[in-house]
Amino acid sequence: MASTVVNPTRMELTRLKKKLVTATRGHKLLKDKRDELMRQFLDMVKENMALREKVEAGIKAANTNFVIAKAGMSEQTLHTALMAPKQEVKLELSDRNVMSVDIPVFECKTKSADENDIYSYGFAFTSGDLDDAVKSLSDILPDMLKLAEIEKSCQLLSAEIEKTRRRVNALEHVIIPDTKAGIKYISMKLDENERSTQVRLMKVKDMMLEEAHHYKENQFK
Repeated sequence: MASTVVNPTRMELTRLKKKLVTATRGHKLLKDKRDELMRQFLDMVKENMALREKVEAGIKAANTNFVIAKAGMSEQTLHTALMAPKQEVKLELSDRNVMSVDIPVFECKTKSADENDIYSYGFAFTSGDLDDAVKSLSDILPDMLKLAEIEKSCQLLSAEIEKTRRRVNALEHVIIPDTKAGIKYISMKLDENERSTQVRLMKVKDMMLEEAHHYKENQFK
């Protein structure tokens, strides 16, 4: 019997059958969505791991170059060289839809297309190690933005997977079993009522036949 009280009528039985069909179809669609989300999520996790290693290696190389540059230059000269950057980076944010999840898309655009604009200083009083450090950071910036994009996408997909999983479990373990139990309960009740009605009709028929028989006997006396 269903956990909730149901009204054992044919109208309620029809409603529950329609609900079961909808719940079963929704369960299949949500399972397919969950599986596809998991596939997309695992692909992004693999890409995230590879990209993180690349970004960490790039940042480590840039830091090493900065340390070496700092060792070969005075601190005041280093600060003066990096005080007024020439290049400007603009970050544009958009999104794309993956299985009803809007994940971010980052795109960076530089103010100037000239690659030398990343150097905001003259080369006369600075070391080549500082050039290497600035170039390393410039090269790794697109990968850093891509890493941020993928990590945020993984977070959003993970939340959607958990939400979808809860819905699938609710349909599979609560709604569908309760609906089936309600249908079974109403069907049993209707069958029981039909049998009771048939028994009553048979008794009424027997009573009417008996009454008709007595009536005929009284007529021939």
